[in-house]
Amino acid sequence: MKIGLHDADNTKYPNLALMKISAWHKAKGDNVLFCVPIMSKCFDRVYSSKVFTFTSETLLQGNVQKGGTGYLLFDKLSDEIEHICPDYSLYNIDYSMGFLTRGCPNHCGWCIVNKKEGNIFANADIDEFLRHKKVVLMDNNVLASDHGIEQIEKIANLNVKVDFNQGLDARLIDDSIARRLSKLKWLHPLRLACDCQSQMPIIQKAVTLLRWHNTTPSRYFVYCLIEDVDEALERVRFLKGLYLDPFAQPYIDFQNKIIPTKRQKDFARWVNHKAIFKSVEWKDYIK
Repeated sequence: MKIGLHDADNTKYPNLALMKISAWHKAKGDNVLFCVPIMSKCFDRVYSSKVFTFTSETLLQGNVQKGGTGYLLFDKLSDEIEHICPDYSLYNIDYSMGFLTRGCPNHCGWCIVNKKEGNIFANADIDEFLRHKKVVLMDNNVLASDHGIEQIEKIANLNVKVDFNQGLDARLIDDSIARRLSKLKWLHPLRLACDCQSQMPIIQKAVTLLRWHNTTPSRYFVYCLIEDVDEALERVRFLKGLYLDPFAQPYIDFQNKIIPTKRQKDFARWVNHKAIFKSVEWKDYIK
């Protein structure tokens, strides 16, 4: 069969689902190629994957199977495909990707993970998908799982560089967890989140523990959900004072009914442009 793969989001970030589908079909002897929409009818089957609901629709013709949260909230891969090692050659990347855990015990109003996947559960052992000396883990709350913590200890012994690209829950970083995290080698910054002011002392405590145990990422990167700009300004100033690197993300709801305001966009641009953020005050930036 001639199989076409369509990455609807086209973010230049590898689509894990498509890499797994590619591996599954190649194992069956099928010919797998990326699909240009205008050529979609030339394939026996086309898989279109979309992560984000705000990604615009693309006209595809022929035998098309659509999947991903951007198309349908509760859509997921079959267990057979979910637990196959991804085809990393599809995007020609030199690092591995996967989920040690799925789901999350939290019910944050702005997040769909618990609605989509339920409470946290063990998903895979690192050996299932690790094929490089670098790995990007996409777990939404790996520290909330005993399995996740056990896997972190295993990764430390494997001597690979790691990136928890969805962030770590600062509320769960106690002395024991900080000590475990200090044993890791970091591929990218250590990522946390500070989405409301009540999390500020939690972030401070977590980072103090991590630094005490000599955890050595290149820097500490902190996602910041932006709704009220004045409230968010206090958070990013606080994080800057701790020598942390805030990253502002204006709130967009799952149905795309709430879209960022111009002020939110301006604020995010100010925070995320580091040369400006370090040298220009917000009040001066918006003049």
